[in-house]
Amino acid sequence: MEILKNVILALHIIGVVALLGGVVYQSSAMREKTARIIPGIMHGAWTMLVTGIALVGMQYALGRGDDVNNAKITAKLVVLIVIVVIALINRKKEAVAGWVLPTIALLTVVNILMATVWR
Repeated sequence: MEILKNVILALHIIGVVALLGGVVYQSSAMREKTARIIPGIMHGAWTMLVTGIALVGMQYALGRGDDVNNAKITAKLVVLIVIVVIALINRKKEAVAGWVLPTIALLTVVNILMATVWR
């Protein structure tokens, strides 16, 4: 079960990389005002959401529910839901507003900081 948890954790990290990498990939398009939500951003956000829920669920399934910081998990979930909603609203647009991708990037970094700094 521990191996499965580590595989899911690796997939969670890959989701973060896909999300943030998608935003960075669009940085030149942001300067030209042609930036858009690419599939990598959507896939990364959904991967983070599904694997994050799986990771928390596995902690409870393994009897380690007392180790879960529910306030932290809730805050991270709220931030990720905001990312997903912003991406979903803007995914069909030819060019997104100038605030969309920087906001997604900032919220992703906030999520990473909450994961690593908040104990």
